[in-house]
Amino acid sequence: MSDLKNLIRTIPDYPKPGVLFRDVTTLFADAQGFKAAIVQIAEPYRTEPVDAVAGIEARGFILGGAVADRLGCGFIPIRKKGKLPWKTVAQDYELEYGTDTIEIHVDAVKKGERILIVDDLIATGGTAEAAAKLITRAGGQVLGAVFVIDLPELGGRKRLEELGVQCHSLMAFEGH
Repeated sequence: MSDLKNLIRTIPDYPKPGVLFRDVTTLFADAQGFKAAIVQIAEPYRTEPVDAVAGIEARGFILGGAVADRLGCGFIPIRKKGKLPWKTVAQDYELEYGTDTIEIHVDAVKKGERILIVDDLIATGGTAEAAAKLITRAGGQVLGAVFVIDLPELGGRKRLEELGVQCHSLMAFEGH
């Protein structure tokens, strides 16, 4: 785990002063590190019946597609509003200053399907919570949520677990 953690670049004061941005693109660029991360993300679900992986835009697409391939299931892109070309179902969520919306196609989830949510990082949990609510509203069952990085001080994992969503992360970083 420490080897993977060493592949994460920290950028101070981005996107604003006081924030330590955890950049997973350096992990993605390392072939062995990326492969190890995908194996570790998928491992808790290797023997579970997963119908699809839902990846949250944009780094969740990279991770989610690879995890779906490893688990032998489909992939659902969770996109920002207005990015999908067909009929959608949407979920609004709160940001620090305002709201945002994520969407999936109306036929992306079949009733009762078991869906695994994947993203690069969980901070406050707003986007991941919206993804879980969206999957549930679409008729799916959220099997769990997996992240490369957890920022525990921001409470996102706890927020998801309070909704009954089982969470896994490969590593945690203090601060935000």
